[in-house]
Amino acid sequence: MEKGWKRADLHVHTTCSFDVLPAKDLNPLSLYEKSLEIGMDFVTFTDHDTVEAYEILGWDREKLTPGAEMTLYDPEFAGHTLHINVFELDREYFSELREIAEIEHDLKSFTGYLKRHRLPFVYNHPFWFEFHRQPNPSAVPKLAKLFPVLEYNMHELKQKNELTIALAERFGKSIVATTDTHTGKMGQVYTLAKGDSFREYFRNIEKGRNYIVTGDLTRELLIEEMNTWIDLIFEKSQKNRDIKNYLTGIKSLDALVKISRSTLLNYSPRLNRTAMNLFYMISNTGLPASFYIHSEKSFAREIEKDIEINNRK
Repeated sequence: MEKGWKRADLHVHTTCSFDVLPAKDLNPLSLYEKSLEIGMDFVTFTDHDTVEAYEILGWDREKLTPGAEMTLYDPEFAGHTLHINVFELDREYFSELREIAEIEHDLKSFTGYLKRHRLPFVYNHPFWFEFHRQPNPSAVPKLAKLFPVLEYNMHELKQKNELTIALAERFGKSIVATTDTHTGKMGQVYTLAKGDSFREYFRNIEKGRNYIVTGDLTRELLIEEMNTWIDLIFEKSQKNRDIKNYLTGIKSLDALVKISRSTLLNYSPRLNRTAMNLFYMISNTGLPASFYIHSEKSFAREIEKDIEINNRK
């Protein structure tokens, strides 16, 4: 790589996120050390609505940039929930942003605060919608105008990521590539830009002076990811009682957790092993992954039609 180029995975979750299993390999210290080992020039953790990782690690470690994935539901302007990665946070910034998100529910006020304080921020997976709310893809183009950078997310289908790229090109926005990993597999995709500091690195991204190394959700990747979850649920977090309170909002995963935590399986290692092998067998057939991919492709086509119709109006 040419001298001066730096790389970072700007969307990584640790055990401080509610939807990451309490496995030792996924705690902030383990993932920080792993990030350095794989050669990340900047390290950041973007847990859901918390900066707990930095209370654990300390706020000023080498190559570490404090960040968080902030959740904001704006019923008026957006009509749905957005996830926004914010970087270079401190306790005061985070507290004030949480107040805007949870009390004001105002996206324009939120992004206005970020711009006034010159905090780097990214519109995460623009075409993602909470499973229990009505999707509102026609609003995404006007929302994208408020952001300097949009996210190309490894755990989205190529069709959705291509829609994000088209949106960025249409409005002159920049793109970052991220893993959005919840299983410790950071750095599989990343963003390259020059910069001696994180701020300089991100400013170059905002100006479009960057490259992205991308990947998309495929059937094979999803099978691998499902097997990783099975391993985490039945093996690496098996002795951690905190898993009883673990909920992702994804019905299939939450059901799997409940099964793994059943009294019968806890007292019968043999039965626990049988259940784990059964789930591996189901996952490896590829049927659950194929069903999910098919449904997401259909949804991506609906989004594309919806945006096209609204563009003609």
